[in-house]
Amino acid sequence: MRPRVVPFGEGALLVELGDEFQENVVGWARGIADTWETDFAFGPAVPAYTSALLRFDPLRIAPTEAEKFARELLPRGEIATIVGDRSRRAIEVPTAYDGPDLAETAERSQLSVEQLVALHAGREYTCYFLGFLPGFAYCGRLDPRIVAPRLERPRERVPAGSVAVADGQTAVYPLVSPGGWRLIGRTELTMFDPAAAEPARIRAGDRVRFVPL
Repeated sequence: MRPRVVPFGEGALLVELGDEFQENVVGWARGIADTWETDFAFGPAVPAYTSALLRFDPLRIAPTEAEKFARELLPRGEIATIVGDRSRRAIEVPTAYDGPDLAETAERSQLSVEQLVALHAGREYTCYFLGFLPGFAYCGRLDPRIVAPRLERPRERVPAGSVAVADGQTAVYPLVSPGGWRLIGRTELTMFDPAAAEPARIRAGDRVRFVPL
């Protein structure tokens, strides 16, 4: 599909960039959101896999003007992604690989537990965006040898700090919550602190590594 900008209520626009996951499209969405917030400063923006939600105050800027600026961001967002990627933060997550789904995930992947841990900890991930819970960072991509579909029945209670994998991605549960990802480890890091200047430890665009304890 061709990129398009569509109204999303009275004070927001949805920039749609595609209809399937691609690394460059995720980065493009992030670049558009960053530029909307920093260069234009019209309001907060939320990037996703193939889109970005751009919020604005309709009493400050007319929706037609906001849409005009959003369309200008389509090429600028790609440039912003390239520039921003050079200064992404590097986040290390100390991880104890002892999750309840570790052995089953290794068996499903036809790997030993040691091999699965080595594969998960052996690469750097990009945080695509935050969602589901405050501070829940969707990071990818997993090594394709790790086979980890979501659980058929989500757990009712996943402990905060659980390191999880699902559908080619990895994340850390920042709060106690239900969840359907496969739990392979845990970390003592606080992933979300509402009292901190930056509540979420990981933000979109950051580089993330899991360090075995």
